[in-house]
Amino acid sequence: MSDVKPLDADGPAAVFEPPLIAQLGGDGKLTRGGYAWSIHQGGRDPFIILVTIYIFMPYVASVLVGDPVRGQATISSWDQIIGWVVVFTAPFLGASIDKLGPRKPWLGLIVGLMVPMIAALWFGRPGGWMTLTMLATLYIGARLLFVYAEVLHNSMLIRAAGLKAAHKASALALSLGNGASVVALAFTAWAFALPGKVHWSWVPAAPLFGLNPATHEPERVVALMAAALLALGVIPLMLLTPDAPRTGVPMLTAWRDGAGELWRMLKTVRRYKDAVVYLAARMFFVDGMNAVLIYAGVYAIGVMKWGPLEMLVYGIMLSVVAVFGGFVARWTDGALGPKTALRIQIAVTAVSLTLMLGIAPDRLFYLWPWDAAAHAPIWSGPVFRTVPDWAFIGIGFVNAIFITGQYASSRTLLTRLTPPEQTGAFFGVYALSGVATLWLAPTLVNLGTRITHTQQGGFAAIIVLLVIGLIGLGFVRGGGRQAA
Repeated sequence: MSDVKPLDADGPAAVFEPPLIAQLGGDGKLTRGGYAWSIHQGGRDPFIILVTIYIFMPYVASVLVGDPVRGQATISSWDQIIGWVVVFTAPFLGASIDKLGPRKPWLGLIVGLMVPMIAALWFGRPGGWMTLTMLATLYIGARLLFVYAEVLHNSMLIRAAGLKAAHKASALALSLGNGASVVALAFTAWAFALPGKVHWSWVPAAPLFGLNPATHEPERVVALMAAALLALGVIPLMLLTPDAPRTGVPMLTAWRDGAGELWRMLKTVRRYKDAVVYLAARMFFVDGMNAVLIYAGVYAIGVMKWGPLEMLVYGIMLSVVAVFGGFVARWTDGALGPKTALRIQIAVTAVSLTLMLGIAPDRLFYLWPWDAAAHAPIWSGPVFRTVPDWAFIGIGFVNAIFITGQYASSRTLLTRLTPPEQTGAFFGVYALSGVATLWLAPTLVNLGTRITHTQQGGFAAIIVLLVIGLIGLGFVRGGGRQAA
């Protein structure tokens, strides 16, 4: 790749530099720009954990919509809109981004819009002035802007950390995002959910700041927390992370050239059959994996009848357990090869979801009824006192580990199926395949929920996506264990 221009090159030549993913590696020192880049993800990810998955959207489904089954159908219809818009916009942004020049002004604008939109979700309460349509507009808008911010943020990695330390910044960013989310969940449980429910000396007697559980303020306050963390997390990046030089290319020209770049990229990769088959299969199974994460909270609050406190503790436990997914993937990739590892991860997730559908407060794995009144509680704590609760949690642990591992093994497998000099182009299509069917899982969840009038019916549709992806992997050659 001798035609690669220096990262600090000036003028139009710098605009056409090819992707640099194939050159990542080494043991460079992480600079303050790299740390600042990572910190931004620490402030950004709690929006997904607090608002989308565990606390706020389950509250919307069960309280504002008024019924978890209709709530799951409603939220999945919102996600359909998000998916379609992302499919038709995010790939062009990704392909055009090098031609737009500096990222910070765009990222600052997007975060500046996101912060008040997320914070305004606080006003979504029963009987309040904010209608469900208004709340949906804010939520859809914030989720779309989140995707665009992620594209811009990712494009700054090389300039922020350099080629030899990019992997360190990327790993630190993931750790900070997960860590900040766990801390935020734990603080919410301690400050707002546990007070008044337990008489532990280290827990406040009443929710802090006078929050009123009767108006669901402990659930709604996570929107304010997510907005504040996002605002704080972008400050170091704006101050310390290097930005791309100005290109002088007008926006419309950049988008037009980006469309051409996408087409050239697709023509390049279609010559490699196994990689193309893999990317097609990935479109299905990654969409299914994402759906498990997005709808996990809505499903648990509706089927298991858990409240905000249970969801907080559940989110903390799963976020911690998910860390082990990376270690599991690292071991299985090395011992079995990434393709076999990925097939195991998808198959285990599909089986665990099938088992999960047979669990309810009065039922274990379809066949065994459970009468909580006839059995003593497992412990005297405030949450998760029955066997069905812990069976559901155990399946959640399995999903957290294997879904996290799937993300790692997916990247590794692609590197085994592509020539090194084409890695950048293939990772461009890899990113595109991750959003190409972003609308499909919400559509199937919505359809399954409405047809069966159950949340289980909606989740069963996710298993279909996993199975299609697993079958597709069977047609991929390569990606086995490397010889020692």
